[in-house]
Amino acid sequence: MSTDKDKDPVDEQAAPSNTIKDPNDWATGEETMTGAQASYLKTLCSEAGEEFDPSLNKADASKRIDELQKSTGRGKSH
Repeated sequence: MSTDKDKDPVDEQAAPSNTIKDPNDWATGEETMTGAQASYLKTLCSEAGEEFDPSLNKADASKRIDELQKSTGRGKSH
């Protein structure tokens, strides 16, 4: 009988994380962006001198946030 003690930590580390998923694969990606996404996206758009698009869905808002983080330097690990 196998127990938690028998699990190989290397095998568990190699398993892909389900916390990072391509927005194109989100089950709820077509839903309206969340309030938090909209708020952050407005901030990023303002800093980047870009227009905010309130019609984006969750997946597209996430992709746009990633793009704007790169262009503004926000969201970088320090």
